[in-house]
Amino acid sequence: MEAEHHPEAMPMESKLKHLELIQGVINRMAANSFRLKEWSVVLVSAILFLAAREDSGEVALIGLLPVLVFWGLDAYFLRQERLYRALYDHVRMLEPHEIDFSMKTATFTGGKLTWRSSLFSRTLLAFYLAVIAAVVSASIAI
Repeated sequence: MEAEHHPEAMPMESKLKHLELIQGVINRMAANSFRLKEWSVVLVSAILFLAAREDSGEVALIGLLPVLVFWGLDAYFLRQERLYRALYDHVRMLEPHEIDFSMKTATFTGGKLTWRSSLFSRTLLAFYLAVIAAVVSASIAI
């Protein structure tokens, strides 16, 4: 027996589908951020291994370059995640008949939604400053 769809239920299904689409983007941004952290640690570890092998503190300092690049990219993904969270909050407050499946985030600005704010967020700051400290410490110790 086929399930009956009530006309009133269709707009709510549209709203839920839109929220699912937005949540999918949020999940991808968070996964990208995690991968950047992984790659940052792997790359810095490899550079520090080479620096120790060459007995060169200067080579260890090369590890700062990928850390800074990954930090900037991570801030980009965190900003995107925050923008889509703002969109999610906006869509969840809409009436079901107002759903248009827009994925545009341009209307959300300021505060924690800037790249700079994301760059200096507590989580990114703590992680990347710890990696930078490790690189600097290793370059001094080698």
